[in-house]
Amino acid sequence: MTEQEIKDMLIDSGALLEGHFRLTSGLHADRYIQCARVLQYPARAERLGRTAAADWQNSDITAVIGPALGGVVFSYVTAAALGVRSLFSERKQGKMQLRRGFVIQPGERILVVEDVVTTGGSVQEVLDLLQNYEVDIAGISAIVDRSGGEGDFPFPFHPLLELEIGAVEPEDCPQCHQGLEISRPGSKN
Repeated sequence: MTEQEIKDMLIDSGALLEGHFRLTSGLHADRYIQCARVLQYPARAERLGRTAAADWQNSDITAVIGPALGGVVFSYVTAAALGVRSLFSERKQGKMQLRRGFVIQPGERILVVEDVVTTGGSVQEVLDLLQNYEVDIAGISAIVDRSGGEGDFPFPFHPLLELEIGAVEPEDCPQCHQGLEISRPGSKN
């Protein structure tokens, strides 16, 4: 899929929202990406997974892992396209962990995925978690990179789409000055 096809799919699915949003960081933005809205459609999710997998086809990957909640479905469809296992990590008491009986064996080659990279924090938490295992990290994939270069990782990073979504401090927010109601769509809010 081309970047334009991916963007069109996000728009058509209602995943690219416009309005007045308070981000997890506390900053405000006039656009927000809610990838769950595109991933709810299995055929669309599968296409995104196949597109991501194409970048890693000859990388000898043995498993794909994504952080809960945003990376769960994307991990699954990408792993399915690669013909490997899908795992997810989740926070327990504020720390990213493997749970639910997931096991990573020494020597595995792992692909880390996320739905949207904003600051790269969740991806970094997964990378930190994987340091506890003797694995080889192949790289990182995301549906959308909206980090504007903030997602600076020590591994190859292949987002399907890069979008610039500006964020401002609340006191500088034009929508606040207009008195527009604010939404808090992030999963951490």
